[in-house]
Amino acid sequence: MASGFDNLLDALKQSGMNVDNIGGSSEDDAAEASSSSEGASAGGSSSGSGRSSRSRGDMPFGGAGFPFTAFGGGRGNGGRGSGGGDEPPTVEFASQLGDRMASWSKRTIVVAIIVAIIIILAAYWWFHPPISINSVDTWMFVTIFILLPCFLFFRGRSRRYETGDSKLDPSPGKSKSFKVLSFVPVIILALGLIGWVASLDLFPGNAKKYAEVLQTDTMTFAEDIQEVNYSQIPVIDRDSAILLGNREMGTIPDYVSQFEIDTLYSQINYQGEPVRVSPLGYADLFKWFTNRGEGIPAYALVNMTTQDAEIVRLGEGNGMKYTASEPLARNIDRYIQLKYPFYIFDEKSFEIDEEGQPWWICPVRKYTIGLFGGETIDHVVLCNASTGECEELSLDEVPQWVDRVYPAELLIRQYNWSGRYQQGWFNSWLGQSGVVQTTPGSNGSLGYNYIAKDDDVWVYTGVTSATADNSIVGFVLVDQRTAESHYYAVAGATETSAMDSAEGQVQNLRYTSTFPLLINVSNQPTYFMALKDAAGLVKKFAMIDIQRYQNVAVGDTVLECQKNYETLLATNGTISTEDIGTSATFGEANGTIRTMAQAVIEGNSHFYVTLEGDDAIYDFVLPGAIQIVGYTIGDEIAFTFVENEPTNTVSEITSTTVKQKVEAAVEEETASSSASSAAASASSSVASASSASAASGDEVENTSSSAASTF
Repeated sequence: MASGFDNLLDALKQSGMNVDNIGGSSEDDAAEASSSSEGASAGGSSSGSGRSSRSRGDMPFGGAGFPFTAFGGGRGNGGRGSGGGDEPPTVEFASQLGDRMASWSKRTIVVAIIVAIIIILAAYWWFHPPISINSVDTWMFVTIFILLPCFLFFRGRSRRYETGDSKLDPSPGKSKSFKVLSFVPVIILALGLIGWVASLDLFPGNAKKYAEVLQTDTMTFAEDIQEVNYSQIPVIDRDSAILLGNREMGTIPDYVSQFEIDTLYSQINYQGEPVRVSPLGYADLFKWFTNRGEGIPAYALVNMTTQDAEIVRLGEGNGMKYTASEPLARNIDRYIQLKYPFYIFDEKSFEIDEEGQPWWICPVRKYTIGLFGGETIDHVVLCNASTGECEELSLDEVPQWVDRVYPAELLIRQYNWSGRYQQGWFNSWLGQSGVVQTTPGSNGSLGYNYIAKDDDVWVYTGVTSATADNSIVGFVLVDQRTAESHYYAVAGATETSAMDSAEGQVQNLRYTSTFPLLINVSNQPTYFMALKDAAGLVKKFAMIDIQRYQNVAVGDTVLECQKNYETLLATNGTISTEDIGTSATFGEANGTIRTMAQAVIEGNSHFYVTLEGDDAIYDFVLPGAIQIVGYTIGDEIAFTFVENEPTNTVSEITSTTVKQKVEAAVEEETASSSASSAAASASSSVASASSASAASGDEVENTSSSAASTF
């Protein structure tokens, strides 16, 4: 029966293609061998079967027909034919490859080595793995390009000397030597596997090491985190920054056709304000070729507080020549790695200094557990994006304007190590006593955000139990420049629960919430988030009490949202009216109650009151304004309130009417209680008198008779 490969050859022949040098059957081999013998007898020495003085087996990688013969199976030393043998196809292919490599002549081997070196160097330049025993990329590169070919060659050579062929006589000694050499790649790979095992958390002693990679201090929230400064709070997220940046890019016609904005958008502190910056990139390969001489002329900057976006142009001759969009030597990843070949670089970030000069921040990773475990940052390389000049700094020497030395996901991973392994490996899986982890985000991403503190960018995330329920036991802040870590014990809702609660406030508008920021409002830990429409534009803002996440305030502006939130906290008794910020405007009102209506909103009772001659609506929220239950329509009332729209929230009732009513009710109740007590006492006295009278009835009667007689 013809194989599928033979059918393919027949189809190619019918199409007119010359397939004489591709594959072949055993008859073809015999014909080629005969032709080779004739050629040899005619005065040319032949080194094997084939139509030329050098067989395809002698050519590097088996010649043009190699890929087909490897799978077709009619050729080569030890060929098994299509479907022949019991070995898997991959093993069979590797075995045939090794046999063909072993059959090469010395000249072919030299040529193959030269070609292999060229290929390895080209692959190294393109993939640029770090030259380090701790790099997984390096181990993969060495395994594929060096260890595997060496193993196949040595094994194939050993089998060839063991059995012998037309060109070599059997040699048990050489066969054994090559067999021993074939174990060298295996031993090297085994060492890598041992190093990997030594990096596992279950390896004895490693759990404690993992728990100590990141040191976290427990702090008090109100003391460590200052009350929010709304001129520095970011009100948009990365997705909104991308929209604003792209819109601004569209206003510059000479850039639109040549460049596009990279989606990097690193968040940094720039001149005291939170911004996101991202370099431009070449639109395509042709645009790179025509503009690479001057480099990339600008970068995008989006202010996360004011939502202002701009394309910052660099000066003449100061274009960025070292970027991620460069395809060749000036590609920032390739340039840095080849300049420092023995360093393992972590995630790079794009930043600007206080003068607006663009830089690449390249943290250098080190491993502290086994070969591949306990990764952290050892030092930093700063690369000028315009000139390519590099500066290597220790962590203590990193300038203040640098914000992102430790990647956020690395810090999250390090904290999870300490939360999981602080009481040992067995406890992390069995008892799980005290085991905590960072809160998961939405859509499968990690749940974290950034806040500005002490002129640095800190990673914020909630901390929940090992079961990842809908509540947090606290939250953690980690400085991305220094890895300083602070933990705050605050029980409350997770970020995703807060997002759902905020979206519930505007469910009729179908707005979606951004991932929350952690802020301090009146010494209360608070979630702050933006609410976006379907187009990704910010429409409203929300603040949610972390500890009581049913307390949600929404506003069209940040100032309005803050005022509504502080008023809500005051009316619920969480804070006093003295703690309300200066953004709230207080007022006083008094008069006769004209209307009164009651409603229950999200579990809280509200009394909505209007006064005679006043069109404003006043909101009395229980339990903060509980005294309102003592009033009815027509009563006189006086109170203070916080101005708001559409209703004014009452902060305190100042009139004495309700007090008088309460005092009267108390006096009436007291009098009633006294009267009841007196009546009960009188009844008791009468009963006692009756009993006494019955006991001494004769004496009473005699006394009465005597008295009557005397009278």
